[in-house]
Amino acid sequence: MVSQRNISLNICRWAYPGTWVKDLARSWRISSDIAPNWESVKHIISKNMYLSAFAGGGHYNDMDMLEIGRGMSCVEEETHFGMWCIMSSPLLIGCDLTAIPVSSMNLLKNPELIALNQDHLGLQAYVVQHDNEGYVFVKDIENKRGKKRAVALYNPSDKLCSFKVSLEVLELSGKSKVRDLVKRKDEHSVKSFIEYDVEPHGVKILSIEAERRLERVVYEAEQAYLNKFEDLAKRSRGVSFMPFDGASCGMTVCNLGGHRDNYAEWNEVYSEKGGLYKMTVYYVPAEMTQHSIADHRLEVTVNGTRVSFDGLEKERSKGVSSVTLVVDLEPGYNVIRMGSRYTWSPDIDCFTLKPFAE
Repeated sequence: MVSQRNISLNICRWAYPGTWVKDLARSWRISSDIAPNWESVKHIISKNMYLSAFAGGGHYNDMDMLEIGRGMSCVEEETHFGMWCIMSSPLLIGCDLTAIPVSSMNLLKNPELIALNQDHLGLQAYVVQHDNEGYVFVKDIENKRGKKRAVALYNPSDKLCSFKVSLEVLELSGKSKVRDLVKRKDEHSVKSFIEYDVEPHGVKILSIEAERRLERVVYEAEQAYLNKFEDLAKRSRGVSFMPFDGASCGMTVCNLGGHRDNYAEWNEVYSEKGGLYKMTVYYVPAEMTQHSIADHRLEVTVNGTRVSFDGLEKERSKGVSSVTLVVDLEPGYNVIRMGSRYTWSPDIDCFTLKPFAE
């Protein structure tokens, strides 16, 4: 059936429905219904924390209605609205505007947070650092690979969280201007790192404009596009996110492989000049069950060129292991995939890229 009007379709299955959804809808719910309390807000942020690769290009992960002005503390409301904005969720007000407190109304009208949400790139922030209870999110704003980025220091815990984040982790360098988007005020400029204490249930949302943009060194598995991912638990061994102590940012991706289409893909691996790079893949031996295949392999494909690894470490108790290869990157964006066509892959932690020195 053909409609004579433009229609934006939102799909709701109370979980991320699967990668098929991007061909059908502009947005999709990723969680159960929101409630006007902190536990609900925290739960939804955690559900969306690793879904950045499934948004973009005019498509969005929908974190549900805004519950501003319905009983949460001012700090919790700032986190609620601020995280919805930096994660590019659709903003739908779910409260009685005739009874909303002035402070809550002012938050909803914050032009700098709204501009962050409505940034024309439409990107969702992703996690680049996770220490203790705190998470650091970042995303490009205004220009892809520009010198200005948005950053969130998110503390979901019940105690004060101290953040120290190097500019290098944010892919920035040099003297950098810092602005607090919640308070709408400039902070002191920095040269090497940002450092803040964030109160319980709180967030610090910043824009940082640096002198130089750096190439990324670390690519986390949980930042990848997982071609067979869905959050409905319809597969007995579906690809998913798995916490692991000792992993970079504390997270891995498990159950890759077993089929050529069950892969992880990073489609914006950037190199300014191209050339040879040393690539190190960090992995954790997959957890074995009575139905597992002992033969685990890893296939790494760079711009269509595939390298296979077998004889990988099998003892999960040994923690994070690694394999290294030399790859030839093109100038600009490159595509890297990991998986295994015929057997399962180990759990992937991350990979690093450094220019290869002859």
